[in-house]
Amino acid sequence: MQAVNLDSSCKRLERIEIMFRYQHCHSVVVVSLILSVLVGSCNTLTPQVSSKVLIRGAALIITMDSQVGTGELGVIEHADILLDRDKIAKVGKNLQASSAHVVDATGKIVMPGFVDGHNHLWQSLIRGCGADKNLIGWLDTCVFPLFNPDIALTETEAYAGVRLSTLDLINTGVTTTVDWSHAFTPQFVRGNIRALGDSGLRFVFAYLGTADPASIADIKLVKQTLIDPNPRAAFQVASHPSESLQADLTAMSNLAKELGVKLHVHLLENIAQREDKVFSVLRDANALGSDLLGAHGIHLTDQEINTLAEHDVRILHNPLSNMRLASEVIRLPELKQAGVQVGLGIDGGTNDASDMFNDMRAALGLQRAISLQPGIFHRVADVLRMAPVDGAKLLDMFDRIGSLTPGKKADLIIINPGKVNFAPSFEWANQIVFNGQPVNVEWVFIDGKALKRKGELVGVNAETVMEAAHKAASRIRHDLLH
Repeated sequence: MQAVNLDSSCKRLERIEIMFRYQHCHSVVVVSLILSVLVGSCNTLTPQVSSKVLIRGAALIITMDSQVGTGELGVIEHADILLDRDKIAKVGKNLQASSAHVVDATGKIVMPGFVDGHNHLWQSLIRGCGADKNLIGWLDTCVFPLFNPDIALTETEAYAGVRLSTLDLINTGVTTTVDWSHAFTPQFVRGNIRALGDSGLRFVFAYLGTADPASIADIKLVKQTLIDPNPRAAFQVASHPSESLQADLTAMSNLAKELGVKLHVHLLENIAQREDKVFSVLRDANALGSDLLGAHGIHLTDQEINTLAEHDVRILHNPLSNMRLASEVIRLPELKQAGVQVGLGIDGGTNDASDMFNDMRAALGLQRAISLQPGIFHRVADVLRMAPVDGAKLLDMFDRIGSLTPGKKADLIIINPGKVNFAPSFEWANQIVFNGQPVNVEWVFIDGKALKRKGELVGVNAETVMEAAHKAASRIRHDLLH
């Protein structure tokens, strides 16, 4: 049996459905409804009809695996990728697969999906808030007031904000995200996780907890009932390292060890946090180790960098957020020299756009700007690897994601360089970092299923999601200002 060209089949269905849509006789309306369902099936793509997808004729495949392709980026030119159910089956030239759906990737770039290592997805609801403030002022104005039960986000509002952010992430080619949730209420947590589950993203939910037994009990319940049954979901415990929150940090450090998950904290993001005696607090909580993730890690001394390396603590770098909040520039070359693992994050409402291309550019540009050295770490290839590879490694997920290695999860993106911002072809790997935009992301596959198809989000009504988010944001803005 010949491979099926999914694009052409769906287009024929769409044309037929449009012909019937505007007819008025009852029998034709029934036919129209049936065809609409079939078109919807096309839009949600992929291997519902067949378990295989053949991505054919890509101009460039960046596998991030030197055993599959050539060089540090694992490059293969003019090749194909075969997806079988949720896995990458084969990568190579002239692949054949009977009954596979075919995606024509002629002239396109294929690479692993991006890993967003630190985010707060509900914060799409406060985009633009506190734009003239640093971290401390922004938190006091836009975040901390929402811990007040009188204005806390409802389950419905949490769902609306998180769901909007998931669409933004998919649009830019993110296939895995870590959502550090402020967990304002148990109801908020339920809406948050439900939106993540509905998104189709691979995700890690980091639950901000306290020493309160009720908080600990809910964390355990959420992990057992809402996270563990979902094969695309993983769990972390979240906290803040400061003297005033020592009891909470210790409780969360102990709980993370009990549950066998990572502890995810904000680490020296603002210079004022040096007063919190962060490393003493972390030591007292027995938190230092390979299961500790530190978001930001900007205001570190040489000794503290060596301590991170000694204990294999991993750092999430959020360059766009750090610039927005005037937080300073991370000491990335020193972290690299010491052997500290660093990944990229987008960081919620202080990034204001889930644009991983812009995040990579900022990470690269900041180091060059302060050092006056274009060759300083990281290079273009380093930052291009940082988004999928380093993110997967520091989450201990590189055995499943982060490269286009046969046997790994089919999480990948197809980039169309034939846009005015990207063309012409010169050095495509460099152009991904310096020219790439979400508009260039034409396909996004997670677990072998397309969540973005030919430049359009699929399986969701984006207008409805935005309307719900707008309603929630309007309520929040009113309550914050009054």
